[in-house]
Amino acid sequence: MGGLTTAEIARAFLVPEATMAQRISRAKRQITTTSIPFGMPPSNDPSRLPVVLHVLYLIFNEGYAASSGDQLQRTDLANEAIRLTRLVHAERPDDAEIAGLLALMLLNDARRAARTGPHGELVPLADQDRGRWNRRAIDEGIALITAALPHGPIGPYQLQAAIAAVHAEAATDADTDWPQILALYDLLERVVPNPVVSLNRVVAVAMVDGPRAGLDALDALEAGGTIADSHRRSSTRGHLLERMGDAAAARAAFLDAARRTASLPERRYLEGRARRLEGG
Repeated sequence: MGGLTTAEIARAFLVPEATMAQRISRAKRQITTTSIPFGMPPSNDPSRLPVVLHVLYLIFNEGYAASSGDQLQRTDLANEAIRLTRLVHAERPDDAEIAGLLALMLLNDARRAARTGPHGELVPLADQDRGRWNRRAIDEGIALITAALPHGPIGPYQLQAAIAAVHAEAATDADTDWPQILALYDLLERVVPNPVVSLNRVVAVAMVDGPRAGLDALDALEAGGTIADSHRRSSTRGHLLERMGDAAAARAAFLDAARRTASLPERRYLEGRARRLEGG
């Protein structure tokens, strides 16, 4: 219903496509056999809200960074996720997690124009022209998360929006408050422990305590089996190894990451990083 294929849904949940296909088939059978009606839940029943927010979050993520294909971003999905989240926020304007999710989407989508070069190539956050960021979306996102944080329990969308706000408020990459970002990831990992959060925290550790500390944190995740064997893991290792000065190992990690991704812009970016390290 959200416009994602079974393969895209599987990648979003970090499970094999066959596993997700079975889950979807079972859900369809349950809907049929139990005659679950299609309609809005009672206004006093919030039980389905977390699932709705999670679906909107995953739709946006696929739009923000397409998991396959020749385009880095799918603006149709990102725009639709933002539109639907605005509708949910309008229905429940006092819900802090809904506001946090909308803020997260706006703050990340604000970088859309700067995330690709003239030929559709990937431009990493550190190299983006911040003058091309959408300041109206950033201002709206920051206002939403600033108003949401003091109210109710702190949820994962609010924490992710707070991290995005720290990035958005930095005038340059060098001005980024990485200690604050690391503290937010520490809290986020306690609230919703998952491999993606853990991997992002590794990057923050490296920015605060150096690449050796980041590699140690990554090694600990791998030893504990708490992180998926994905192109993002290999890419992170390559980045840290390059900062350590180990060009050969970094090149091997970038090439491994390039082989694992189904996104053409990501593959080209990773292969370019590997080429720059040849002979180094």
